[in-house]
Amino acid sequence: MKSLTDYTIVVKPDDNKTFVAYVPAIKGCHAWGKTEEEARLELNNVFEMIKEEYLEEGKILPNNVEIMVA
Repeated sequence: MKSLTDYTIVVKPDDNKTFVAYVPAIKGCHAWGKTEEEARLELNNVFEMIKEEYLEEGKILPNNVEIMVA
């Protein structure tokens, strides 16, 4: 089974002086925190919940996607 380290993670500042972290390849896999580190830590929790849902439903996590910053 895949882990969060198999995916591209994007962390960026949000409008309200917080940070959002997300995995572009997985719909709904995003989290917020007061710092970049908090957002990443919370993303770990979200990823584990999503992974559990996929397992329960017998689905396979999607492949990573490449992103381009322009």
